Amino acid sequence: MIPLLILGLIQENPGAHGYELLSLMEQRHYTYIVNFTKGSFYYNIQKLEEKGYIQRIHRVESVRETQNYVITESGRQEFAKLMDSYGSKTEYINLPFYGPMLFFDDYPQADLVRILERQIGQTKERIMLLEQSIEHNTDVSRYFKLMMENSLAHHKVNLEWFEKLVKELCE
Repeated sequence: MIPLLILGLIQENPGAHGYELLSLMEQRHYTYIVNFTKGSFYYNIQKLEEKGYIQRIHRVESVRETQNYVITESGRQEFAKLMDSYGSKTEYINLPFYGPMLFFDDYPQADLVRILERQIGQTKERIMLLEQSIEHNTDVSRYFKLMMENSLAHHKVNLEWFEKLVKELCE
């Protein structure tokens, strides 16, 4: 998924340097889509360049040299392939929370409530961040905004479910 995001960003921003692309991924909250680090980002940049999907252009800005990138024709073909591949996938929603939940019957009730309250706090934080992004991020595409709205709806449903579980445990 990271190569798809990088290729798409380079298509949108030809000649951008690595730091610009990484900043865009962070500003646009692409972590909602895939977990990435600075290291995984630059590793994928390197692999895309080795495969000939992107090309590095050296520029001197003021007193420093930057590594800027453009997408190649084979990169556009790879982008189209990745768009089709990822765009055609549907997967089950899997929360890491589901694993521990399998053993809730054999776990102390007070500890379950503590776990659920942590989930509630984290979910409220995600909801707040998504609502802020939807309201204030005007430089995102219409489709990314729709995706964030969908994610927001899922988090709201999860919040309701976590709160219901706490209520049932406390009855």
